[in-house]
Parts: sequence; structure tokens; C-alpha cells
Amino acid sequence: MGGRAVRIKVRYLADIEPLERIEKGDWIDLRSAEDVHLEECEYHAIPLGVAMQLPEGYEAHVVPRSSTFKRWGLIQTNSMGVIDGSYCGDGDEWHFPAYATRSVDIHKGDRICQFRIVEKQPSIEFTVVASLGNPNRGGLGSTGSK
Repeated sequence: MGGRAVRIKVRYLADIEPLERIEKGDWIDLRSAEDVHLEECEYHAIPLGVAMQLPEGYEAHVVPRSSTFKRWGLIQTNSMGVIDGSYCGDGDEWHFPAYATRSVDIHKGDRICQFRIVEKQPSIEFTVVASLGNPNRGGLGSTGSK
């Protein structure tokens, strides 16, 4: 892992373990900041106990950990959370919008999701054309099932 380190200001809003980057991946785990009980088909924005100021030109992507559904039956309701640089106030706590597929207890400190930062998309200019000049690939789901 080369390159310069990017600094992120973090304010902890709950007594949780500090964020840390792990050796075996590029994502950083986030933990539930409170005990939460959800019944089947119930929604709750689970607080993650952190507010952050991202570096200029970056945004954060928040997604479930690979074990989140298996362990708790939780689905992130917006599929992926995008946190932009303007969400950086002292009270702008990050949350995991969870939908429970079964009755479940999440404990304070449980690692329920993960994030990474990525550079913002550059400015885009659209050009309208009559033809793209390329062959069709075959439509939705056209690459087969094997």
C-alpha cells in the first residue's frame, strides 16, 4: 500500500472502539453505537457513533459487511450510502439504514457495515449524438448465467 496518507477528521459521538484500517482490505469497519432490537420487517437508522470531515474532493461509500446479512438478516435500505463532503458538522452522525428480514438484536460495538473514501466524480459534459457507433451487446442480462 503505497502513496500518501489521506487525513480524515473524526469526532466520536459514542463510546465505541476507534476506527482502524486493516491489513487485509481497503474498507474500514463501522460499528453500531447502541444496542438495537428489530422485529422482522422493521426499519431503523442505526447510529454509527462517528461524524467525519472528509478530505476535499472525496466522498465516502458505506455498505454492509459481507457477513451482515448472514449474521443479522439486515439489508441496507438504500443499497449503498453516499456521504459527501458537506456532511461534516459536529452532529452529522453517520448511520446505517437497516431493514430487518427477521427478529434480531444488534449490540453496541457490533461491526455492521464498512466504508471507503473515493475521489468525487469529475465534471461531466454530455454530447447528444444520433448514434454511438458501436454494436449492441445484447440487452440486460445478456452475458449468460455460467
